[in-house]
Amino acid sequence: MTMATITEEFDEATDAAQDIDSKYRLIILAAKRSKQLQRGARPRIDIDQTKHKPTRIALEEVIRGRVKFHFNDIAETPTAES
Repeated sequence: MTMATITEEFDEATDAAQDIDSKYRLIILAAKRSKQLQRGARPRIDIDQTKHKPTRIALEEVIRGRVKFHFNDIAETPTAES
């Protein structure tokens, strides 16, 4: 698997029919999920953790639709759910 650019990742994420409306939201979701993984959460996809960093695992989880999130009414920033 080769590393893709953020634009390619965003295109994949929007094709997955999630409510990800911008590449910035994609990055925010992946960053929040990456923090969860670094704190001990288990990955929701089958991936070798020794070969991939938490940021890559988190981005892949978001793209595949394995990370559930909702928007806060106040600030409209997504919150990744554990």
